[in-house]
Amino acid sequence: MTAATLLFLPPADDQPWRWWRIRDDQVEREGEGVPVRDEEVPVIAVAPADAVTLHWAELPARSPAQALAAARVVVSDATAEPAQELHVAVGGEKGGERAIAVVAPARMAAWLESLARAGIDPGAIVPAPLLLPVPEAGYVAADLPGQRVVRGRTSGWADEPLLTELITGGERPSPLARDAVRGAAVAAIAAPAIDLRQGAFARRRQRVVDWALLRRMAVLVGCILLATLAIDLVRILRYSFGADAIEAQADTVARQALPRGANAGDSARLLGERLTRLRGPGQGFTRTAAAIYAIVDAVPESEVTALQFEPNGSLRVSLSLAGEAQANTIKQRLAGAGFTVESSVFQQANNRLTGDMTVRP
Repeated sequence: MTAATLLFLPPADDQPWRWWRIRDDQVEREGEGVPVRDEEVPVIAVAPADAVTLHWAELPARSPAQALAAARVVVSDATAEPAQELHVAVGGEKGGERAIAVVAPARMAAWLESLARAGIDPGAIVPAPLLLPVPEAGYVAADLPGQRVVRGRTSGWADEPLLTELITGGERPSPLARDAVRGAAVAAIAAPAIDLRQGAFARRRQRVVDWALLRRMAVLVGCILLATLAIDLVRILRYSFGADAIEAQADTVARQALPRGANAGDSARLLGERLTRLRGPGQGFTRTAAAIYAIVDAVPESEVTALQFEPNGSLRVSLSLAGEAQANTIKQRLAGAGFTVESSVFQQANNRLTGDMTVRP
């Protein structure tokens, strides 16, 4: 079922518009002037036959740009004006030759401007001769609102006595009955052979917001965000559980180093206290004794004969030296190493100097 409004553009500006209202595949109403708008019924404008030149040619069935370029070559051979300065429209592929329409760009712009002033944005602009049926042979003629047109198998034009006789070679076009013309027009707009609204004059598509698609995209984005958040949460929990496991393992190892009966309390604190007790106050026995041995070993003819570590962190060192020079050297080096040194009275016996030094941090 076809529903549309055919709006016939007048050949001259001083003539009125005429229209047919098509519904249920027949002309339901007709009138003059601007038709009453119905948003659900598309408006198809009919260009006057004398403003459009029609051609038919075999064009490459490839991209629209290639078909248009080939059509311009055909047009340039049949017109005195440069094809680039004309508006050329190419019909659809239906096998065999394709329709080519040529119209002045200024005329197209004027039609669209006048339609826009009337609040009409036509879905298509169809040349008037293409509303007539394709004759099996010869030519057919019919009266359309405001103009009489003639159509052949590969031609169409506004009926003028001298022009028609010249094109048909004297053959008289067969007139079409009123009902036949209207039936052919209904069939023609169902699948127009050509639409002049191409290229620079193509209808601008109104972008409609697909709210359902937007909702689906929002859901997908939300799922992606939730998945990302879940990944981060799992990673955080994994790190937390890992840290807890390492801490528990360290606590177990630390408690193994504690003496029996000392498991109550913080294992790190208890282990630190035990280490302090084992090491002793100050720098501890080990570090203090190591520093003393290193210094004494570096002084010739000097040796340590005894060590006594005190609870206050001091270390009493008994020395056997070759002479007083060695004693002074050791004392100076211990002081230089950051220790406080107190010397006892050294005694001479058997060509050796013996005495004690108390070393404190």
